[in-house]
Amino acid sequence: MEIAKRTENGSGQCVHLCRPPPAPDLPMQHRGADSGSAVFWRPWIDDGGEKEQEAPHNAVEAVPLKQGRSLMDWIRLTKSGKDLTGLKGRLIEVTEEELKKHNKKDDCWICIRGFVYNVSPYMEYHPGGEDELMRAAGSDGTDLFDQVHRWVNYESMLKECLVGRMAMKPALPKDYHEEKKVLNGMLPQSQVTDTLAKEGPSSPSYDWFQTDSLVTIVIYTKQKDINLDSVIVDHRDDSFRAETVIKDYSYLVHVALSHEIQEDFSVLVVENVGKIEIVLKKKENTSWKCLGHPQENHNSFIPKKDTGLFYRKCQLVSKEDVTHDTKLFCLMLPPSTHLEVPVGQHVYLRLPITGTEIVKPYTPVCDSLFSEFKEPVLPNNIYIYFLIKIYPAGFFTPELDQLQIGDYVSVSNPEGNFIISQLQELEDLFLLAAGTGFTPMVKVLNYALTNIPSLRKVKLMFFNKTEDDIIWRSQLEKLAFKDKRFEVEFVLSAPTSEWSGKQGYISPALLSEFLKRRSDTSKVLICLCGPTPFTEQGMKMLHDLNFSKDEIHSFTA
Repeated sequence: MEIAKRTENGSGQCVHLCRPPPAPDLPMQHRGADSGSAVFWRPWIDDGGEKEQEAPHNAVEAVPLKQGRSLMDWIRLTKSGKDLTGLKGRLIEVTEEELKKHNKKDDCWICIRGFVYNVSPYMEYHPGGEDELMRAAGSDGTDLFDQVHRWVNYESMLKECLVGRMAMKPALPKDYHEEKKVLNGMLPQSQVTDTLAKEGPSSPSYDWFQTDSLVTIVIYTKQKDINLDSVIVDHRDDSFRAETVIKDYSYLVHVALSHEIQEDFSVLVVENVGKIEIVLKKKENTSWKCLGHPQENHNSFIPKKDTGLFYRKCQLVSKEDVTHDTKLFCLMLPPSTHLEVPVGQHVYLRLPITGTEIVKPYTPVCDSLFSEFKEPVLPNNIYIYFLIKIYPAGFFTPELDQLQIGDYVSVSNPEGNFIISQLQELEDLFLLAAGTGFTPMVKVLNYALTNIPSLRKVKLMFFNKTEDDIIWRSQLEKLAFKDKRFEVEFVLSAPTSEWSGKQGYISPALLSEFLKRRSDTSKVLICLCGPTPFTEQGMKMLHDLNFSKDEIHSFTA
């Protein structure tokens, strides 16, 4: 059984960052700030040209842009007042036949989630290249968009290119009208979205009950591998949102509560039966006749790739230098949020820059490699830590570095395809990291040493340019001294003459010496993260060394 409790005071409300919708009856899922109102800009590359953090695993390579075709240039163009749709400010309904006509580079319309955009003006500004956009020319590009970069907020990026919406409205979900009824307990099974493949997990359900002072919402997941990082809870004003991640699916309970509740609440997971209990405290000891009214996507159970990103505003409480260009940022979650980022997953940070919301992915770390030995001042699940390299000529990180203590950053729900079960019964764990590619390794390393009894050895090969670039060097060396299962080797590409350690870049010779498995049958896992060339070369070398794809996990594209 696991339990998490939020009791600290704080602030951090989400604000709506999209412009007002062009028509009052546009569906909320296409204009709400909660589903990711931001612009995405080469998430794993800052303008300095080096890898920042783990890349979303479906990301495509960026294409070199022409002079004057940067993100800033596009933002200036959208604010210039120029007619980018060719419709002189009108919004129209677009039929399928009309959409198909606009399939050329100089006349290219694309539909995303029911909304049609003229992307011709954006062609030369697209980091993925014109050919990538043309794949969806004159058609519904939603599936392609979701496969490549569903975290991109096309609404903000293309808001001045909006032509209108498709003439045919999306079909309502089954039992839609019944869904709008006031909630008073468990909903019929038929009201859960029935788009699951036969091999998908069983559909969850929920119920609620109350005492004089408490309301308990119970989610029955029908899965045994549920824990505290499987559920994310956000309460704002009267809106209550609980998302449960079950394998590759997302189950959402989303209601406008019928009465006010206090900020602090508890989340309890009974793992052996897959039951989640969220205990809310009433502001007034009155009896509730109903839980509340359903909100957008309430009681839905859909593939996670089809859900939008949800953000909450987190407060910067500290930042400290780690190396000459890398800092440790500590963000505090709002008091009415429960969020624990699973091992090996990342979140998106969102900041307003020159009037536009910019998003970049970062992998949370522990506050220290020895954090499990320290007595925390406050519960660990209140804070999220990030090791972030600051690029002076970059676009995002200088703005992040300018934030003052007490300022806010929007943080998304977790994403990522690392599966913690890969570590079970592991004998040898090898970590290959370059620069800030070290960040996904931090929690993997801590988790393996703490929770995997079969583990015989963990070895980290850490590639950097100079000694000054090595993140947490003293902590790594101290950990290797304290835990004999852990070994670390530093490899420098531009060392001083005093350096006596390994030199160079990732190579077959280095790897063959480093990757010594106990036996041919021992269970091993190799995790790899760094700039794209590092990862691509490393993957090829590992395959050439006869490691199977099941024995390799890459944290990059």
